[in-house]
Amino acid sequence: MNILGIESSCDDTSIAIVNDKRQILAHATLSQTKAHIPYGGVVPEIAARAHGEALEPLLQSVLQQSGLTFNDMDAFVATAGPGLIGGVMVGTVAAKTLAAAFNKPYIGINHLEGHALTVRLTDQVPFPYLLLLVSGGHTQLICVEDLGVYSVLGTTHDDAVGEAFDKTAKVLGLGYPGGPQLETLARLGNPGIFILPQPLQRDPGCHFSFSGLKTAVKRLVDQQPDLNDQTRADIARCFQDTVATFLSSRSERAMKLFKDRFGKAAHFVCAGGVASNLSLRQALEQTAQKEGFTFCAPPLHLCTDNGAMIAWAGLERLQRGLVSDLTLKPRPRWPLNAI
Repeated sequence: MNILGIESSCDDTSIAIVNDKRQILAHATLSQTKAHIPYGGVVPEIAARAHGEALEPLLQSVLQQSGLTFNDMDAFVATAGPGLIGGVMVGTVAAKTLAAAFNKPYIGINHLEGHALTVRLTDQVPFPYLLLLVSGGHTQLICVEDLGVYSVLGTTHDDAVGEAFDKTAKVLGLGYPGGPQLETLARLGNPGIFILPQPLQRDPGCHFSFSGLKTAVKRLVDQQPDLNDQTRADIARCFQDTVATFLSSRSERAMKLFKDRFGKAAHFVCAGGVASNLSLRQALEQTAQKEGFTFCAPPLHLCTDNGAMIAWAGLERLQRGLVSDLTLKPRPRWPLNAI
């Protein structure tokens, strides 16, 4: 089977062709970062317009890379939500049009399911497994029991961890996108120079909160008599280390719950854009090893939003006979456990 997948939920337009041999036959992505830099964040109207302009050249690119035609596809797949609704609509309309024109199935994919299943494309991870989904819009601990069977153990009460990285970067005077720049700056910082409070210290569950941590960083920055380059690096290091400890402690609790439910450890998967942070990966891998789990994360280029994960999720659904009706509406919100 050959599946063409379109991802357009935020500020990257990405299209890929994946087959049932777990091969990515073609992959093309167009970033909108330069268009959004002047505004310090993603502007939905600009993003939607850019997705529309990028679709045709990206479609031609993946066909040329793969040597295939639209007639060679077994299904056309697109992110149907959650995300910025303008971009989601652009991708779904394109996939539906292709499906209707070439008389092939259309499959609307939950963006979060795309992240959740990526490791089954890259590493053939079997069900069930424990997932930490960390991105600009989501922070969740999820038992991935089977295709379409997801139980959420913990989620954020307020901000997502990716948003916390971006806003902390902004407080430190870094540009957009802030997360990768903060990670780079943190490498120059010294550990233990500053101390930030651990969120939800009295909460025994697996939920997250980052708003208080962002406030603490802002207060710490305001208290500095001289916010020089080294001080900024030390604060960035402190923030990143605090987040790593917090994510690790919550993940450890989820691992214990997972073992209680399934009777044994399995794979612990970290996915989403923030999973590309190497320091966080290292901390989470150590926690997984401590609890007897096998740590797994997608390659860095498949952590951020990409068409390959959407195509693969579509392929898994097509193999189960799970296709969508052309009347399926794109949606800005779509909880993973509501699929």
